[in-house]
Amino acid sequence: MKWKKRGQIFLPSGQYDWVKTHGMLPIADNIGGDLFRIYFSGRDEHNISQTGYIEIDINDPHKILHLSEKPVMDIGKLGTFDDNGVSPTWLMNHDGKKYLYYFGWNKGARVRAAEVSGLAISEDGKTFRRNSNVPVIDRTDKEPYLILVISCIIIENGIWRMWYDSADYWQTEELPKYNIKYAESTDGINWKRDGLVSVDYKYPGESRVSRASIIKHEGIYKMMYCYAIEAGGYNMGYAESPDGYKFTRMDEKVGIEKSESGWDSQMICYPHVFEHKGEIHMLYCGNGYGREGFGLATLEK
Repeated sequence: MKWKKRGQIFLPSGQYDWVKTHGMLPIADNIGGDLFRIYFSGRDEHNISQTGYIEIDINDPHKILHLSEKPVMDIGKLGTFDDNGVSPTWLMNHDGKKYLYYFGWNKGARVRAAEVSGLAISEDGKTFRRNSNVPVIDRTDKEPYLILVISCIIIENGIWRMWYDSADYWQTEELPKYNIKYAESTDGINWKRDGLVSVDYKYPGESRVSRASIIKHEGIYKMMYCYAIEAGGYNMGYAESPDGYKFTRMDEKVGIEKSESGWDSQMICYPHVFEHKGEIHMLYCGNGYGREGFGLATLEK
């Protein structure tokens, strides 16, 4: 596996109020032909995450055809789980509607923040309404900690298969420890979670295994994700599975590394993999968890 970097495609620079800084967690939605709408999380002047989008032609991704002037949804009402920001993590086209999974930011009294997933739905992809004012996945006795973030969903044989970040515990008030777990649903809203670990820790001091993005290629489930040691920045990882439940880590085959200089020289993270016309593409963020925006890579054949 080897990815060909096609460069940075978006740099946040205060174009609008909702995107003063950061271009985090990009996810792609094909809106016709070679046109893609890329949703991502920007931050306003108060450092609150908001979700908007750009539109590009995949053949000329450095030319921004449109940047949304406003976010596609508001932050939550005061006191709700997403009252301090909303960041997109996955989008499903289903029954003529767009299901946008996101996580809500909520200030923690002790830990740095609570991050729990919600669901918003749209007919046009430009304005989303919450399916509920409460999370679509929330804490349970088996998963009591405040990192529950949906990363990837695939529908197979009527079953919604979901991979998500789930905290095992918080090591300090600033540093959670989480890996990637698996759940299923029949409607994308009510999920059966048994705590099955899909991608576990591998390295000494590894603290975060996160942001799964999966395609099924040649009968194999292939996952890009990111991981971090202690409080350090993310690296990119790769894993495979014959069934999508348990993955074997093969980070040495990831096929992409940080650049020697520039916007992705310090960090590469938050992969989003998608297929279009026989080619496999990947959006990913660079330095500072997306402070320097996001770029595109294409898998070499």
